[in-house]
Amino acid sequence: MLRWERGTVREALSSWRGVDRLEIELEDGAGTVSALSYRELTGRPEPGERVLLNTNALRRELGTGGDAMVVARLDALPEAQEIAGHMVKARYTPMQTMVDAIDDPAGEHYETIREAKGIDGMPVVVADLHSALPAIIAGIRRQRRGARIAYVHTDAASLPAAYSRSAARLREADLLAAVISSGQSFGGDLEAVTVHSALLGAKHVVGADVAIVIQGPGNLGTGTGWGFSGVQAAEAIHAASVLGGRPVATLRVSGADERSRHRGLSHHSSTTYGRALLSPVHLPVLPRNDSRYNAFHESVRKQVKSTILKPAKKRGVLHHLIEVDAKGLRDALEEMPVRMTTMGRTLAEDPAAFQYAALAGRCAATLTQQS
Repeated sequence: MLRWERGTVREALSSWRGVDRLEIELEDGAGTVSALSYRELTGRPEPGERVLLNTNALRRELGTGGDAMVVARLDALPEAQEIAGHMVKARYTPMQTMVDAIDDPAGEHYETIREAKGIDGMPVVVADLHSALPAIIAGIRRQRRGARIAYVHTDAASLPAAYSRSAARLREADLLAAVISSGQSFGGDLEAVTVHSALLGAKHVVGADVAIVIQGPGNLGTGTGWGFSGVQAAEAIHAASVLGGRPVATLRVSGADERSRHRGLSHHSSTTYGRALLSPVHLPVLPRNDSRYNAFHESVRKQVKSTILKPAKKRGVLHHLIEVDAKGLRDALEEMPVRMTTMGRTLAEDPAAFQYAALAGRCAATLTQQS
């Protein structure tokens, strides 16, 4: 069920690429709320305009995604923007939007995508949580500063790619060459119908040296073995493999999560890489001779072996455990122009979470240098 409320825009609280956060005064003296408005869907509501809100997530006090959303401007219609393509995303919902996809026969990149046979060994870094994105980039750039990086935003969590403020800031800082929204997600620099065509676009349209594939903010987890949206990472690894890429898996690790299933190596990584994968992947870990190596990292390594490598091997899938030098990665993480947080914890509070993501990035950059 949807929960509808009406209100009037008081002011814009903040804005980033494609998104406006607005202060809304609700009808009937019900107070004020903060709401998100996507320019692609509603344009830019102005102060004094009446708007219709969906307040489901806000009233349920959800974490990521727990915002009021502007559904419509009641006194104004945004001007329609004509596009060449005819691909629809968020299909068959009231907010479905038309996009010009790279694999659309009417699009400028159609011939490139149609003729592309693979991604020619391009490393593809895959992660469970969107919060790993800046850390992966930090690792890539520490190893290869000039690497051209494309981010593929999948549709397992937030459908609007614009929801990611960190991706927007990374684009503004020229740390990302492009954001490609795939599947039902929309609003990237480029649109793709599948993760497969998004990866082809990353290689042959963007000219990326490395692609990163992660769901948007708003990971859904249930505490059950298979009921979490991050399991989609397995599909991304399969896509990279069949297209001739070199997939690198980011281990979801935490030294601070209070939940036992996510402490050390998360069960999400164990399930995704140990049980769901049908193709091999690189699994970056800290070397034993590293000065930072301690009992925690040894425990993570043992978890990787027992819950990923062994179960996969029984199914005939031989993953590659790769030791990656961590020298300089902490500095690289601290130099990033976005605030590092994962599940509400900062870099200082849970450094291992970001360290392992940075290891994956450095591993991918090293693979580009071996080509």
